[in-house]
Amino acid sequence: MTLRIGNFSGFYGDRFDALREMLTGGEVDVLTGDYLAELTMLILGRDRLKDPAAGYARTFLRQLEDCLGLAHERGVRIVTNAGGLNPAGLADAIRHVAGRLGIPARVAHVEGDDLTAGHPGSLAAHAYLGGFGIAACLREGADIVVTGRVTDAALVTGPAAAHFGWQPGDYDRLAGAVVAGHVLECGAQATGGNYAFFQDDDRSGGRDLRRPGFPLAEIHADGTSVITKHPGTGGFVDIGTVTAQLLYETGGARYAGPDVTARLDTVRLTQAGPDRVRIDGVRGEAPPPTLKVGLNRLGGFRNEVVFVLTGLDIEAKAALVQAQMADALAKSPPGEARWDLVRTDRPDAGTEETASALLRLVVRDPDQKVVGRALSGAAIELALASYPGFHMLAPPGKGAPYGVFEDVYVPHGAVDHVAVLHDGRRVPVPPAHDTLVPAEPEEDIPQLSLPESLLPGATRRAPLGLIAGARSGDKGGNANVGVWARTDDAWRWLAHTLTVDRFRELIPESRHLPVTRHVLPNLRALNFVVEGLLGEGVAAQHRFDPQAKALGEWLRSRHLDIPEVLL
Repeated sequence: MTLRIGNFSGFYGDRFDALREMLTGGEVDVLTGDYLAELTMLILGRDRLKDPAAGYARTFLRQLEDCLGLAHERGVRIVTNAGGLNPAGLADAIRHVAGRLGIPARVAHVEGDDLTAGHPGSLAAHAYLGGFGIAACLREGADIVVTGRVTDAALVTGPAAAHFGWQPGDYDRLAGAVVAGHVLECGAQATGGNYAFFQDDDRSGGRDLRRPGFPLAEIHADGTSVITKHPGTGGFVDIGTVTAQLLYETGGARYAGPDVTARLDTVRLTQAGPDRVRIDGVRGEAPPPTLKVGLNRLGGFRNEVVFVLTGLDIEAKAALVQAQMADALAKSPPGEARWDLVRTDRPDAGTEETASALLRLVVRDPDQKVVGRALSGAAIELALASYPGFHMLAPPGKGAPYGVFEDVYVPHGAVDHVAVLHDGRRVPVPPAHDTLVPAEPEEDIPQLSLPESLLPGATRRAPLGLIAGARSGDKGGNANVGVWARTDDAWRWLAHTLTVDRFRELIPESRHLPVTRHVLPNLRALNFVVEGLLGEGVAAQHRFDPQAKALGEWLRSRHLDIPEVLL
């Protein structure tokens, strides 16, 4: 018995037509839509300040209006976290749409994640719930289940638990579904999107990557699964695309959640045919005794001005304008001011743009006036009184609010997890009975010996990315970079060469930050977690790439002495 669960959204703003594509492209039993991220919760919180009836992903409602009849006709259930801060509101809106279209639809929703009242000063404070509320709704006949903040993988574990009758103690089965859910949650990132080896014809078989299809998982009763996609859709599924997504926004061997802690060090991947990757061997442990709560609040106001420096004497020009702005900013000093000189210029350039560097000033302060007109006026007044060739990318504005994300933890019992069924009944979802504090730093996981290193031989200076893939992302203020090898010999070299010290050499930003390296031999992978690289989270826009999306590609571009036998 197999349950086919597909994904049609990996974020708020993903491909609008994906729901229809997944409904018409092939067989599927359940479709899941993931709309929530740390930044999205902040955006929805600001929406709800303006309109208490808002707070959910309105895009989903438009998608469903277009496809509800098709889903009903094909008997496909839909599970989504598009409810955001207001799952009851979205559930009511769906019922209204279904009634207007004359389509019978049993709509249920999950409540209990909203803890904002207990965290004064937060715009939104929401616990990450597990999948058993979703399962309760489906077991009672719901066609559509709307949630607020649940773990991304819960959108898969819930339907799987309902279908196969899994109970809270079925840790290995639940862990297998968590791993499948983590692969599905970011949509086309599992089918060739954002993939390090996107130009590799041998791997992609020349398939069209312009419009990758969305992934689906064939889940079995024992928790094993096969990751695939609908026939004839773009992109591809292989061990590399699945490995990349498994490493995305994870940390060590233990991937903790509210229902189970999945052991990523036990995951086995096998190519089971074209566009088919089997996942098995996954072990699970009791979940930790606490639930993660994401807190979003307004951190203050931010403004930015980018000066364009062209031609000769770039550093002297930068020094002059910094000194001029320092005098102006001293009159009303902002809480934080940061300068970055980005040397995009090149000697004897063929265009003015390639002859230019960018000098970026970012200021933050609780008072909008401090980062607003005071900054913009000071910058504009330099137009005829600064370095030769003075101009800016755009005039500075009045400053905009920025958000801050942090996570805290509460006991399972502090959350009233409730499944609100389609007929209005409210079914409490009990907290986890058995819990286990994860060992830190994973000292009870047997220390897997590293593979034997390669024999010494000739080397060549070359980019790391010629032999290793990478995918990076954000978790609050931390960044992770997963790096994997595609051959056993490359893994033997990578595991011994890419140490924490070498990582810090290659990524200078990390030199003074805590960096942890996790080894995942089954995946031939290393996962680096850099604490504090992203400041107070994506909404604070602490750095050039605030979500660390391209950090892995930067690492792959760095040069090392690589054995010639690998090149």
